[in-house]
Amino acid sequence: MACFSAFPITIDPFAMSIEIKIRKNEPIDRAIRRMKKKLERENIIKGVRAKRYYEKPCEKRRRKNKVQAFTQMLRNRYAE
Repeated sequence: MACFSAFPITIDPFAMSIEIKIRKNEPIDRAIRRMKKKLERENIIKGVRAKRYYEKPCEKRRRKNKVQAFTQMLRNRYAE
């Protein structure tokens, strides 16, 4: 049984690398697809894209407030 490990993606220094065990007679493309899904489920890709560029603290707050306002609007709309 082979083991396929993703490139070490460091969001924080205590992060562990993602490992995907390749099953017997499993094509590589299917294993890569499983790895991508696992990365997406654990929000690693999203975190890496967010950390790609520096974001000012005021921009972080603005983005966070915008998401909160949107979720509150949805809660109010569907609270009936």
